[in-house]
Amino acid sequence: QVQIATSGGGLARPGGSLRLSCAGAGITRSIEHMGWYRQTPGKERELVARKFTYGGADYADSVKGRFLIFRDNALNTVDLQMNNLQPEDTALYFCSVHLLNPPSDFWGQGIQVTVSS
Repeated sequence: QVQIATSGGGLARPGGSLRLSCAGAGITRSIEHMGWYRQTPGKERELVARKFTYGGADYADSVKGRFLIFRDNALNTVDLQMNNLQPEDTALYFCSVHLLNPPSDFWGQGIQVTVSS
């Protein structure tokens, strides 16, 4: 049974930094990518960043140059380093693991990130 454990987040001031961590357990199939999404009330969940097993990464335009995603393929972990946080980064953040054969997504519990002065 796949289990996703997450930690980090919390409150930061504008310009501050936070780090989110995610670890997958019980994974027996190939992982295509691991990453982070976020959601605010009344809006759809959106991609923040994801890292592919082959090494490539996608970032939302709004976080490019500020957020960095790190992944350890051997440990099935993915971290999101968030720098120069802005109030518009306030959201519930979710870790995602996308498996292959068959394609399927697993989600961790949401982590609240609040950016406020």
